Amino acid sequence: MRLDFDGHLRIYQHSDTTGLRVIVDLITEDLGDCQYPLKCGEYGVCKADQYCSCPEGEDGVQYFQTDHGCSRITPLSCEPSLHHLLEVKNATYFNTIDSDAAYPGIKDMDMCKQACLQNCSCGGAFFRYENNVSDGYCFMPSKILSIREGHIPNYNFTSATFIKVQINFVAPSLSSGDGANIAAIVVGASIVPLITFCLVVVTILATLRRTSTVEEGEDYTIDQVPGMPVKFLYEDLRVATEDFKERVGSGGFGSVFKGLLADGTRIAVKRLDRIEQGMREFLAEVKTIGSLHHFNLVRLIGFCAEKSNRLLVFEYMCNGSLDNWIFYGCQRHCLDWETRKRIILDIAKGLAYLHEECRHRIVHLDIKPQNILLDENFNAKVSDFGLSELIGRDESQVFTTMRGTPGYLAPEWSQPKVTVKVDIYSFGIVLLEIVTGRRNVDCTREESNSQMLRVLQKKAEEERLIEIVENLEEMKDHGEVVRMIRIGAWCLQDDPTRRPPMSVVVKVLEGVMEVDSNIIYKFIHAMTSTSPSDDKVCTEPEASVLSNPR
Repeated sequence: MRLDFDGHLRIYQHSDTTGLRVIVDLITEDLGDCQYPLKCGEYGVCKADQYCSCPEGEDGVQYFQTDHGCSRITPLSCEPSLHHLLEVKNATYFNTIDSDAAYPGIKDMDMCKQACLQNCSCGGAFFRYENNVSDGYCFMPSKILSIREGHIPNYNFTSATFIKVQINFVAPSLSSGDGANIAAIVVGASIVPLITFCLVVVTILATLRRTSTVEEGEDYTIDQVPGMPVKFLYEDLRVATEDFKERVGSGGFGSVFKGLLADGTRIAVKRLDRIEQGMREFLAEVKTIGSLHHFNLVRLIGFCAEKSNRLLVFEYMCNGSLDNWIFYGCQRHCLDWETRKRIILDIAKGLAYLHEECRHRIVHLDIKPQNILLDENFNAKVSDFGLSELIGRDESQVFTTMRGTPGYLAPEWSQPKVTVKVDIYSFGIVLLEIVTGRRNVDCTREESNSQMLRVLQKKAEEERLIEIVENLEEMKDHGEVVRMIRIGAWCLQDDPTRRPPMSVVVKVLEGVMEVDSNIIYKFIHAMTSTSPSDDKVCTEPEASVLSNPR
């Protein structure tokens, strides 16, 4: 049996005379050739005769163009009013790829469609049901590959397929029979400037009045649709936290409290104390974070925005932040090697989603152990999007001011333009901290041994990388540990272009790809002298605006 380059899983028979011969093509035998996810590329529709086409609107309206699959002629914006769901008739999507695509809380087809329209990251929705259209299953994959025309063999459910497209506004043309209306149009055109002037004046006055009202305490709202953050009343969160009784975390922008909702759901409530952004900007950020759905990102359940009260409600992560579990010598309980490997992969998957799978690239800008939270099974989830920046798909960098935590900042932060590679650098530091069990800067050690990058550089020159690891006797496979250290060093290359994308890091961690063989173990930060008197480096990293929703 062999998984071939084209994605087909085939069983072969070998003989000395004929060599390898295909006995059966397993998936094709049962489901047909159109069931392969890459048969027609992204958004491509595979027909029964294996012909590929792109989804079309009514009357043949074209929303897609052929481009190694199908790509939208007009890219999607993030404004729900400009979106339309194009139904692909008699089509199914056999979701075996994206395990995070299911939305179990959505049972109704209309709710599924609305959730997709309001979610910036959603490119399409797929709804399945057996007998009742109000009791089915909603799927919104992060990446939509080939769509199959017709039903999937051996399955008895009904499937509805909806692809999100941008509404194109086309001005109606004037036909030859409309000459009698030209005079009326000319007369009307002379009145237009006056009407326009009046509308502008009214709009300005209404805006000024609305602004004044907001300053007095009026709240903006977020449309309540499935999959988006829920708006809580302040009183409900006060009761859920028993008047903010049990604090489980704190930072420069506020504190985190443990809470329990009326339905028994455990929550972490972040009460923001230092707010510099306005209400509209706060709600826009909530909407952006709420549209992110990935197993390895801490889920934002809801928010509260009543007058001066700003609170964020996250899923509760009972094992707290990663820094409580990985450093040897300062904690009673440390994680075993297998758990550490799994956590590293979890973090990589969360960042790969932010960098490459969202509609906008999201640069986190503050990756550190304090912002990696652990659930009851020690699954790792990235938290704290308070410092994040959005980068358009057609852009590669963003202008921003320096932010983040000393010790995890990439060398290029000296420049005003940064890319997702700053997160990859921070990930490399966190990876090495997890593997070695030591902090990247530890002022309790001798100066020559206080900076992890300096030690790494020295051990690399001596070809003794393994010696950077604390409690080495607990590591059974030293070769595996060295490989992990090399992955971390790859992410720390001074030249950002030499750092691998997070999707490549995930594949290397999973063993699908190999580590770069040309890693440079010369680090700018390792050249910097660090003394115990350097408070900026030696103090405990401070959490930022949405940090530590434990």
